[in-house]
Amino acid sequence: MNSTCKERNEKCYFCTMLPNDTIIALATPPGKGAIAIIRMSGPAAIRLASENFTSVRGKELARQKSHTLHLGHIKDGAKILDEVLVSLFKGPHSYTGEDVIEVSCHGSQFIQQEIIQLFLRKGCRMAQQGEFTLRAFLNAKMDLSQAEAVADLIASENAASHQLALQQMRGGFSDEIKTLREELLNFASLLELELDFSEEDVEFADRAAFTALIQKMEGLLKSLIDSFAVGNVIKNGIPIAIVGEPNVGKSTLLNALLKEERAIVSDIAGTTRDAIEDDMTIAGVGFRFIDTAGIRETTDTIEEIGIKRTFEKIEKAHVVLLLLDGAALAKDDQRKAMAQRTMEQIKTSHPAKPLVPILNKMDLVPPESLKRMAQLFPNAVPITAKSGEGLDVLKSKLLDFVNTGALHSGNAIVANTRHYDALTKAYADIQKVRLGITEDISSDLLAIDIREALYHLGEITGQVTNDELLGNIFANFCIGK
Repeated sequence: MNSTCKERNEKCYFCTMLPNDTIIALATPPGKGAIAIIRMSGPAAIRLASENFTSVRGKELARQKSHTLHLGHIKDGAKILDEVLVSLFKGPHSYTGEDVIEVSCHGSQFIQQEIIQLFLRKGCRMAQQGEFTLRAFLNAKMDLSQAEAVADLIASENAASHQLALQQMRGGFSDEIKTLREELLNFASLLELELDFSEEDVEFADRAAFTALIQKMEGLLKSLIDSFAVGNVIKNGIPIAIVGEPNVGKSTLLNALLKEERAIVSDIAGTTRDAIEDDMTIAGVGFRFIDTAGIRETTDTIEEIGIKRTFEKIEKAHVVLLLLDGAALAKDDQRKAMAQRTMEQIKTSHPAKPLVPILNKMDLVPPESLKRMAQLFPNAVPITAKSGEGLDVLKSKLLDFVNTGALHSGNAIVANTRHYDALTKAYADIQKVRLGITEDISSDLLAIDIREALYHLGEITGQVTNDELLGNIFANFCIGK
């Protein structure tokens, strides 16, 4: 138990772990399947596997080379538990940096538990959530940002979030951060040296080179901070609010996009009383569509609550789709004016939020009215939600709001809120340093801001960390990873 735990009289995430333990867990999802993989890591992993495994070729597992596969049987004494394939990885050339054994057995839940229970009796301990990846981090197999990317990779549900996590796991921007941090640390050391010789009024740190480094860091940090707007929506999905008057086809549009009857469709106005949400992927990018209650004046208390929630959803949405009834607008000039006022109202109240007007039910619009409608609503996307006509154009329009160019070009993108927070703080510290250089403030004051910048940069890669931070990160991993 560490000092913090003693003060709180409780155990932290790390108090359940011992660095010399050999841990075991199911690495594949729980349940019945064709095969299951059981992973062991630690100093006794190879010995325990060797003692309870009989190779079909009579080989002793402990004497075999790393990164080899071996067919045989897991035995509990004389009792054969299963025919398995054992993968052997010797440290430090393994995922965790320790000796690792992976047992591929048949996917029966009974067999999985029999094998795990056998090794628990022989001296293994059940792994905690994320403990294999934690050991990889502690053994310098990856930095902290790469370890977090492992969890993001497992959680990725579309091509864009998968590519983003994979990019980060391979190093992403952490390599650049480490390099700049080392350079800044070197200058910080020289400034500290100046303080030791303050009475002699000497300068060890080249101010011109120092200024150039600070400017370089400012540019990189600003670029990474700006990339969060893209990275966050790619990782978490882009929320799209579908708004409009009752009976314009919002629920029909949601069902057409999702290709399932997700929302109730009715001719009765006010059917949708609460927001209905669901996800879909368009060209590898995740979107979360929100079907909201129709906006109109009403005396129905429940419907009023639904309309209030509609405006709350508009606040949280990345893009707003304003659905208009094209057939009704073609017949009624008063409704055209109301639709244009609604567009202006949303633009005024949310000037930075993209608004996409959509003309629905265009199959019911008379041919002679089509040109007039196009003039009145020049940026609107014409569709017929019931038949699906025009949906491809709408999907293409939505993709225009997602700048995945940086992702495809290999540029670094920040998607982690913790990284964004640390980068923002480091950027503020670097700006203070630049201002201090400009105003020629003393080295001791410069050193304070530099130390703060170094601290926040180190938080990203794990060069600066604590038990609470690591516990928060790895406790959210799945067991077995």
